[in-house]
Amino acid sequence: MKKILLLSDTHSYIDDTILKYVEQADEVWHAGDIGDLVVTDTIKKLKPLRCVYGNIDDDKARMEFPLHNRFMCEGVDVWITHIGGYPGKYNPNVKAEMTANPPKLFVCGHSHILKVIFDKKHNLLHMNPGAAGKSGFHQVRTMLRFVIDGDKIKDLEIIEIGKK
Repeated sequence: MKKILLLSDTHSYIDDTILKYVEQADEVWHAGDIGDLVVTDTIKKLKPLRCVYGNIDDDKARMEFPLHNRFMCEGVDVWITHIGGYPGKYNPNVKAEMTANPPKLFVCGHSHILKVIFDKKHNLLHMNPGAAGKSGFHQVRTMLRFVIDGDKIKDLEIIEIGKK
């Protein structure tokens, strides 16, 4: 069993509130638009981190993190990318792979809009944690946390960090 903290779109921002939730997790996943690598360096000092780079990230982030991160967590096939789209409107860069070999959990960021949707066509759970940073049009900073227990994704919680 693993407790996961999922965040995205920090845009160089990290604070004690985010770090409080990092401390409570077994692993942290970041779905891109990191900004300054101080964000990921700080998280990595505390917990294991799985991360992808986003469209605002520079060459340093792109050298350290992949565009797509696909892995097994317990019994769950996970795919994280920054610009992935949504069920019925997946990004063309992921559409073919999504159809040929869908994961059980598909995670993306980019929109700054928190959404959790079950994709019936591909039989997968889609998650976008919204934005944990202060840059962007969103009004409330958000993250997600959940548990992966064997092949089950459970105990999903929305974390509202507060107004930006």
